[in-house]
Amino acid sequence: MRKTILVSLLLVLAAPLFADDAVDAELRRLIQENLDAIAPGRVEVWRRNLHDKVTHVDETGKVRNKTEILAELTPLPKGLVGRLQVDKFQATVEGKVAVVTHEDLEHLDYHGQMLVSRWRSTDTWIKTADGWKLFGQQTLALLEDPPAIQLTNEQLCEYAGTYRLTTEIIETIDCADGKLLGTRTGRPEVAYQAEVADVFFVAGRPRTRRIFLRDSASAITGFVDRREGIDVRWTKVREQ
Repeated sequence: MRKTILVSLLLVLAAPLFADDAVDAELRRLIQENLDAIAPGRVEVWRRNLHDKVTHVDETGKVRNKTEILAELTPLPKGLVGRLQVDKFQATVEGKVAVVTHEDLEHLDYHGQMLVSRWRSTDTWIKTADGWKLFGQQTLALLEDPPAIQLTNEQLCEYAGTYRLTTEIIETIDCADGKLLGTRTGRPEVAYQAEVADVFFVAGRPRTRRIFLRDSASAITGFVDRREGIDVRWTKVREQ
């Protein structure tokens, strides 16, 4: 009798854990089902899994409702073969609402060239009488550093000098041993890598570029720090 009571008690205590696991598995299944439907343009899958009042924000910042999402869901054009796979998944469930963040790995054969991308989506799902429905989603493209090219030390030294943002904010750029190093007022030294001539980046900061500016005689006059298309201009005030 004692053993039966103990087993029953353990089952009751474990029930919420099993329930959470079951919800996680169901949400992950639905998300993967949606991803599998993108390349072939299977509208019926998204129509079934979307809430009628869904709001979707894509990686460009465009906001869509359910009608607009379904209208844009078409098969990939000729020459493109792609697939998306849920790679990382985390869900927080409270009653009939679930907030899910998932990282999706994309492989796209683009006219014979293989492209690999990662996307991060944050979803809000609502439990309805017809099952879980996607109520909101925002997707971001996870950026990576671009390939770097190697410039000669002589080429790198063209960028050396002192640059000014304000009278209090100065950056000194030095070249040595095939490296371009910058030290800004109040910040640690960083190493710049060339994406192409006159365009540099710092490893681990793929959102920004440093673009050096030249005059009509090809002399460097300054640079801009560019992030999401917005430039902050610096002026060169002294050669190294």
